[in-house]
Amino acid sequence: MEIVLKIILVIASLGLIAAVLLQQGKSAGLSGAISGGAEHLFGKQKARGLELFLSRLTMGLAVAFFVLSVIVAYFVKQL
Repeated sequence: MEIVLKIILVIASLGLIAAVLLQQGKSAGLSGAISGGAEHLFGKQKARGLELFLSRLTMGLAVAFFVLSVIVAYFVKQL
């Protein structure tokens, strides 16, 4: 059981890395660094299509990664 969970954890971590690397940057240069947070906070730019899918996929994979990490740590501690 522990080996299967570790394999799933590795797959989830690789998927999380790929999803993060596929996303575009939210800010461009110094002007994006200054006003980027405000635009995101007040919703001037709404994610659609692939950006929305990648952000939701990233959140899902991150949650799966953390949950699997806790479960694997629990099983390793039991041995």
